[in-house]
Amino acid sequence: MRAKVLFLILITGFTIWTSCYPDEEIDAPVKESPDSNDPLDLYVQENFIEPFGVAVRFKYVDRYVDQTKRVTPPRREAVIPMLEFLEDFWVEPFTDAQNGDRFFRDHVPAEIVFIGSSMYNDDGTVTLGTADAGARITLTEVNDVDVTDKAWIIRQLGTIYHEFAHIMHQRYNLPPSWQQISPAGYTGSGSWYNLSDEEALQRGFVSPYATSSYNEDFAELVAFLLFDENFYEKYLEDEDENDPACAETGCAARNEGRQKLRQKYNAALSHYLQNTGVDLLEVRALVQQKLPQ
Repeated sequence: MRAKVLFLILITGFTIWTSCYPDEEIDAPVKESPDSNDPLDLYVQENFIEPFGVAVRFKYVDRYVDQTKRVTPPRREAVIPMLEFLEDFWVEPFTDAQNGDRFFRDHVPAEIVFIGSSMYNDDGTVTLGTADAGARITLTEVNDVDVTDKAWIIRQLGTIYHEFAHIMHQRYNLPPSWQQISPAGYTGSGSWYNLSDEEALQRGFVSPYATSSYNEDFAELVAFLLFDENFYEKYLEDEDENDPACAETGCAARNEGRQKLRQKYNAALSHYLQNTGVDLLEVRALVQQKLPQ
């Protein structure tokens, strides 16, 4: 797909778009009581506001959406299934991990905004999620919620894990020497979409979008580590260069990229463990247990 998009994850044929606005300030009141006895308001109050101080905006309000985007509001019947999905795949894997409950409560954004459709842009591209200053995450395609649809699950997890990982470098900076691991591989924000997955891997990145900046590189690696069931085989384990087919398939170049990715992998694991006490491998194991086969 050659469309210019804000954020791309390509994994087993699925494409994900999102965008990040790390410098925008947001003042989001969260601990308000529900204004009515609406079952959806009560569910949010009980499961998100009271335990975590997270407001969930499922009623369409213009100020939550860039006015240049074309969107569809979420359907009421999709809201609780989406909330249950987030509890299952985002809240529980972190809060059930050792030291994860404290980490989640200290780092969870103040607001989650639901959009029913993708965000359709004037140039014909599509945005599937956004994040703002670690204070708000917007999730789209809520009307398509289907926990038996692995493609939908991967798109959502790619967004939520990526944006949640941004909070780490905003709070604690990037791991030491991160910028020196693959400095020549970055493309910048205006040309990453010209790369293929293969070219990104050879440069030492899990996706083309990861090449757009140091921060996106970090967030992409953490997200892929958590949701991609084939992460190790694709990104860390070298292919046999003695295999006669190696020269034909370019495995030597991929192995060079994997050597850089192993450094990034170890740096990210150490960064989380040292700063928060959370072992991402434990979180990954809990996520992988939940993914449909």
